[in-house]
Amino acid sequence: MNVNRALFDEVMVPNYAPPAVIPVKGKGSRVWDQEGREYIDFAGGIAVNCLGHCHPALVQALQAQSEQLWHLANVMTNEPALRLARKLTDATFAERVYFANSGTEANEAALKLARRYAFNEFGEAKNGIIAFERSFHGRTLFAVTVGGQKAYSDGFGPKPGAIHHAIYNDLASLEALISDTTCAVIIEPVQGEGGIIEADPTFIKGVRELCDKHNALLIFDEVQTGVGRTGHLYAYMDCGVTPDILTSAKALGGGFPVAAMLTTTAIAKHLSVGTHGSTYGGNPLACAVAEATFDTVNDPALLDGVRQRHQRFRDGLNRINETYGIFRDIRGKGLLIGAELQPALAGRAKEILQAATREGLMCLVAGPDVVRLAPSLVIPDADIDEGLLRFERAVASVFASAAQSA
Repeated sequence: MNVNRALFDEVMVPNYAPPAVIPVKGKGSRVWDQEGREYIDFAGGIAVNCLGHCHPALVQALQAQSEQLWHLANVMTNEPALRLARKLTDATFAERVYFANSGTEANEAALKLARRYAFNEFGEAKNGIIAFERSFHGRTLFAVTVGGQKAYSDGFGPKPGAIHHAIYNDLASLEALISDTTCAVIIEPVQGEGGIIEADPTFIKGVRELCDKHNALLIFDEVQTGVGRTGHLYAYMDCGVTPDILTSAKALGGGFPVAAMLTTTAIAKHLSVGTHGSTYGGNPLACAVAEATFDTVNDPALLDGVRQRHQRFRDGLNRINETYGIFRDIRGKGLLIGAELQPALAGRAKEILQAATREGLMCLVAGPDVVRLAPSLVIPDADIDEGLLRFERAVASVFASAAQSA
């Protein structure tokens, strides 16, 4: 069988548009394709591969568990799930954990829990959910409706109701929408798909206060910011605000699909037996890998290293910008970094991504105007420096193209 990009067009649903490159091997922050060409990975599988590719601790955990027990479904519990849940509750505000397979599923569970909690405690009229424009919370119809980007939710028929969108970092817009019929406010402490926008400290504290005033639960979507991505175990730990529910996925498994919803005992009790579930959620393989990931990341030295690497990236991007003046803003926390293009280059972030791929660098976008970097939390300095050199060559090519077309 000839396994190449053309085969994708023959056998896959066309909701993705991958490049011709097909990676076949990864080690640390380097990836190799079918032709043996090497790439430096600044994408991290969209903030998933928090320890790079094939980290020894994760490989060992997967190999060991694969010889013990793979799957039971939730008719029974298992040791890796219980160990991971205990470690999550010991390290966070939470007292109870629900496991799922993806960030979308964790958010779905969080939103259903919020509505069930409000229904039981206050009655069926308290069902409103407020999210924020340009947010992203997943791809199920419920989650994509809650997300504030109509491009992802339009065209799929009637949407779930009682969902409203405020303006991120605009407390007055939230205050105008929230009421005693609001059951939950869901927010990303750093908007990911929306352009790497950090919540202002006074704004996020105001959100907490409004939730308290109206007996609404505050949900932090930490699918992208959690498990060390911002230089803290979870981003809420640097916000001065504690949510009622937190969702975690992506980096939690270091590349193995797993997700968790964290909450308190008082709230968790409303998901009683039979109210929600997941066939694969919390399976032994996923939880064994996630436990090894969590043990590795939940270390002060590693988290401090994330903050140090942030500065190395920021300094390198600023040097590139001094030469080309291509970026309007360089922002983000930890190793979730966004470089917003100048207005004259609006809509050309994907061109930089494509040019970077040609130069042997994997990166991301966050909308049409922002290049996003989300590398391994332990990426070596040498890989950062070499990756930035390749990134600069990509920027130079797009800059030259823009100059010619001006």
